[in-house]
Amino acid sequence: MDFSSRYLEKAVLEISSLPGIGRKTALRLALHLLRRDESEVEALAESLRDLKHKVKRCVSCGNLSDRERCEICENKSRDHSLVCIVEDIRDVMAIENTGQYKGIYQVLGALISPMDGIGPGDLNLQSLLIKLEEGEVKEVILALSGTMEGETTGFYIYKKLKDKDIKLSSIARGIAVGDQLEYADELTLARSIQHRLPYEQSLQQNRS
Repeated sequence: MDFSSRYLEKAVLEISSLPGIGRKTALRLALHLLRRDESEVEALAESLRDLKHKVKRCVSCGNLSDRERCEICENKSRDHSLVCIVEDIRDVMAIENTGQYKGIYQVLGALISPMDGIGPGDLNLQSLLIKLEEGEVKEVILALSGTMEGETTGFYIYKKLKDKDIKLSSIARGIAVGDQLEYADELTLARSIQHRLPYEQSLQQNRS
């Protein structure tokens, strides 16, 4: 692809580095930005700078937040004895959109995937272990995708928590094996949480 401007070429290169965007789409977006008012482009650039420099990880759960602790963890009306373990913020958003879950979260930030170089030590679990030691948590729900990575991660967490004095459950498999939470419809996801199973029972179902 030949460019008449090195600035255009650089913009296309940077935009095409985003997931799911090829060079043709990147060129179309770059040309669209050229046609926009300067103030609109500056607003976009500022929002991206703020995204990078001002968004934090909640120290309590790992959710994305503008403050040290996210709004969910700060909300006293939430059930802090109930913790739902998810992979990332997209899963938090999917569950919150159901309007049926009133507990708090633990956002792992990744799933165990040796092929991608992600091991147990890369999971954000430390703050959950601290909560468990403090005795406030009564139930932990594993709400991980039905992929091999999700199942592997869930089993690792089960082994780590099974001797704790808590109830350990898993979302019901209204979410098909191989599916990701963020793509489930709200009704299916809500029912999967409401009809969650003891984790050991879900293990038996997966093996049968």
